[in-house]
Amino acid sequence: MNEKKPYSKAIVFLLKKTVENNSPVWNDIITYQKDIQNYLSDIGLELVIKKDEGFAYLKQFALDDDNTLSLVQRRQLSFEVSILLIVLRQVLEDFDNNPTDTHSIDKIISNNEIKDEIRLFLPETYNKVKYENELERHIKTAVELGFLKEVKRNNNEVRYRIHRIIKEKVTLDDLDMFKRKLEEYAGTI
Repeated sequence: MNEKKPYSKAIVFLLKKTVENNSPVWNDIITYQKDIQNYLSDIGLELVIKKDEGFAYLKQFALDDDNTLSLVQRRQLSFEVSILLIVLRQVLEDFDNNPTDTHSIDKIISNNEIKDEIRLFLPETYNKVKYENELERHIKTAVELGFLKEVKRNNNEVRYRIHRIIKEKVTLDDLDMFKRKLEEYAGTI
């Protein structure tokens, strides 16, 4: 019978979701990083550790044709959730480039601030009232995907921490592409 490895629990956590530095397996991930990577590479996964940002996650190796083995589930996101994630990514980028609170590396944003940011990106013809009514559902999706973490709730206002994993999933190239498409769209009006 095979002996249980000291990093087995860490691998299980990583296979389920992003692991943060306050997780009970964080030290195992750091200590056994090489062993974990060796194990995961056999099944086409790469361990990514962002120590300075406080999290680790798994990424699929790209094959020669830029496809993957499809071990990690990919979800098709709606237009509305995609806009939300792009906006959250831009808010985090702005925060990182101009931090207002030098004591915090976390960007905290309320559901009302998210609503205000979203309004700037929706086309004029888009039904903004309908979108704002559905925004809570889209925010819940972002929470389920791990991009937002609820930190405080007060009556109708909820405050969230934008998880830094969003920087890995929505890249600066994605932001640039989105801005170009917005400019193209604006040029057609």
